[in-house]
Amino acid sequence: MWWKESVFYQIYPLGFCGAERVNDFDETRHRLGEIEKEIGRLKELGIKAVLFNPFLQSDAHGYDTADFYSVDCRLGTNDEFAALTAKFHASGIKVVADGVFNHVGMQFPEFKALKEKRTSDKLDYFHAHFGGDGNLYYEGWEGHNELARLNLSNTSVRGFLFDAVRFWIDKFNIDGLRLDVAYMLPEDFIRELSGVVREKKADFFVVGEAIHGDYNRLLGCGADSVTNYECYKGIHSAINSKNLFEIEHSLSRQFADTAWALYKGRHLFGFVENHDVPRICTVLSDKQNTAAAYAILFAMPGIPCIYYGGEYGAQGGKGDADIHLRPPMKDIDRNANGDLYERIKNLVALRNARKSLQYGSYRKLTLANEFFSFMRECDGEKTVLGVNISDSEKTVDIGGEACDLANGEKASGSACIAPHSYRLFDVK
Repeated sequence: MWWKESVFYQIYPLGFCGAERVNDFDETRHRLGEIEKEIGRLKELGIKAVLFNPFLQSDAHGYDTADFYSVDCRLGTNDEFAALTAKFHASGIKVVADGVFNHVGMQFPEFKALKEKRTSDKLDYFHAHFGGDGNLYYEGWEGHNELARLNLSNTSVRGFLFDAVRFWIDKFNIDGLRLDVAYMLPEDFIRELSGVVREKKADFFVVGEAIHGDYNRLLGCGADSVTNYECYKGIHSAINSKNLFEIEHSLSRQFADTAWALYKGRHLFGFVENHDVPRICTVLSDKQNTAAAYAILFAMPGIPCIYYGGEYGAQGGKGDADIHLRPPMKDIDRNANGDLYERIKNLVALRNARKSLQYGSYRKLTLANEFFSFMRECDGEKTVLGVNISDSEKTVDIGGEACDLANGEKASGSACIAPHSYRLFDVK
């Protein structure tokens, strides 16, 4: 399946294009060209799929949808977005969209009518009621009262949302959906939605957002993949604490060739940063280990995703708002981190070329606090990653006669890894 073999690139359109933080719903701006001009570079980088965070009409940040049938006027028009997706497809890049089905914004027409006109015919679209004082009481999303939760048990709401998704596929030709806060969506909703999209496209990709808990819950009701927050946390935490046992424990727990591994053979959605969490170059206490973090991401089981600007080592913390994580692409310094871009480009190329990195089993080889190695194997092809986050050279097991995939250097049984570095080997 295409998504199992793809490296993804995540774009938060409102931030990427430098849109206003609050929508005035007035003038249509035409900013999608900011994304279009990067298509050639992304193709050269080896990207096979792009994940768009919300691009539909919204009150402010995109997750407060106002209109499920219109592109946000701060970005452009429906026809312009359709043209953009067509250009991605022409470059061999699939397009996945963020599906925000749990809640809507205050300007969503049915909710706005409830608040302003006190009409009740759509009251059961939401988790809401009118109190004895005549006021509207409703459930927001996790304390965010600007986001009104939809009642996904209501068949009319489901029908509305499913029709909207069919429209996105027909109009924009999207190839997949990221299910926002999938951990809150009813399982039968996800199962029904998965059936709807696969009636339109048999190979349609569905990835659910889950931060904690058992990912098998979503994998068992129609999602193809789930966001791997466990390994996201494990990568930077293990590096910062100089305790690589942490990330290796997660990798074995999830993927080892044992009866008790939780997700063996499944393709979880991997990342070291995204639109909701601080940038890896901000999180890491020793920036020399940034490339090593990406090497783990690309070599471990799963689907690797680069968050825009990450290939250049962009920095950003949450601070007082997520806006710091979502800067205009034009403001990102593309020369700030030496050869990081070329290193990531090489990792993308290896991931695209090697079936062992796309489908292979996982086996630990060497493990110590500051260095480790593991093997991926598929149909006789073996790839070994050795990582060293220490200040001195270390030796790791590579499992046999091997060739360094970067420089062709031969090694036998073990290999030396330079400080704050990594090596990938083809093992015979």
